Amino acid sequence: MKIVFFGDSITDMGRNREVENGAVESYGDGYVFLVAAELLGKDPNQYEIVNRGINGSRIYDLYARLKKDVWNEEPDVVSILIGINDVDSERNKLLCTDEVRFEKIYRMLIEETREKLPNVRFILCAPFHLYISEELSPHYSARCRRIPWYEKLIKQLAEEYGCKTVFLQSAFEEKAAKFGADKYVPDGTHPSIMGAKIIADEWLKVFKEMGEA
Repeated sequence: MKIVFFGDSITDMGRNREVENGAVESYGDGYVFLVAAELLGKDPNQYEIVNRGINGSRIYDLYARLKKDVWNEEPDVVSILIGINDVDSERNKLLCTDEVRFEKIYRMLIEETREKLPNVRFILCAPFHLYISEELSPHYSARCRRIPWYEKLIKQLAEEYGCKTVFLQSAFEEKAAKFGADKYVPDGTHPSIMGAKIIADEWLKVFKEMGEA
C-alpha cells in the first residue's frame, strides 16, 4: 500500500527532496516520520510512505503539483493537510485564498484525482493553530477564527466524497491546557516533536478505523 502525504511545511518538516522514497531523510522530522516508523515497523513490505509536503504551500500550490506529486505516484491513499498558509493576515493579504476559492480548488483536487485514480482513498486533515504570544504568533486571530470553518468544510467534503477525516485542533488544545501550548507548537503553527506525535496519533487512529493498520 502506497500512502502519499500532501501538504505544506507541517508535512514537509525538512524532508530531503534529493533522496529516494524510503530513505529515512525522505520522511522529514515531523508526523510523517512517526507514521512511517509505526507502519513500517509493523510490516516494511506492506507499506510505502511518500512525503510530498512543501514549505509555504497553499491550496493552489497543491493543485499545481497534483500530477507530479500525487497522480504519478499512483497511491492507494492520499492524506491532505493544508490551509494555514491560505489565511488572510496583514502580512499575507496578497497571497491569501478566500473561502469560496479554497473550497472550489479542494473539490478539484479530490474530483480530478478520483478521475485519474478511481480506487484512491482520501484522508482529509483539518488545520490547527494555537496562541503562544502576539510576538511569536502574529497571525493568531485570523488563523484561529478560520479553524472552525476549515473543520466544517473538511466534514462536508468527507461526507460528500466518502473520505476519512482527522481533526487536530481539539487534541492540541487538550494537551496545551495541560502542559502549555509552546511545548507542542512553539510558534503557534509548526509542531515540535510532541506536536508531531499528536498529529501522528490522531492520523493513525483514523487509518486503523479504515482497517489498514
